Amino acid sequence: MSVGQIAAIIAAVAFVILVVLLAIPLLKLGRTLDEATIAIRKAHEGTEPLLSDANVTLTSVNTQLERVDGMTASAQAVAANTKALTTLFTATLGGPLVKVAALSYGLRKAQQARKLKNGSPAKSKSKRSVRA
Repeated sequence: MSVGQIAAIIAAVAFVILVVLLAIPLLKLGRTLDEATIAIRKAHEGTEPLLSDANVTLTSVNTQLERVDGMTASAQAVAANTKALTTLFTATLGGPLVKVAALSYGLRKAQQARKLKNGSPAKSKSKRSVRA
């Protein structure tokens, strides 16, 4: 055997060792990819019932929102009617009511002034303590 042949055998053995060392991580990577594929398949199978339940929930929520819209419209109508009633009450009774209140205030003041003018002082509302 010549030196060239020995070098070729050493290179071939080194290449086989290199191929074996690289094959081990590739095999592990293949197993990892298989496990990832299985996990993705299981996740996909688990999402179908979840999505159908979400669809049922969204349908229920939409029904409830339609009911809330109806209640909101009714509340808005009640608020508008209340505003109209308040405006009507203020227009019809508000002015005369203020006038009656002003008239009664004026009559009370005139009566007090008349009593003071006639000489009868207004009664004091405070009570004095009696000493024994």
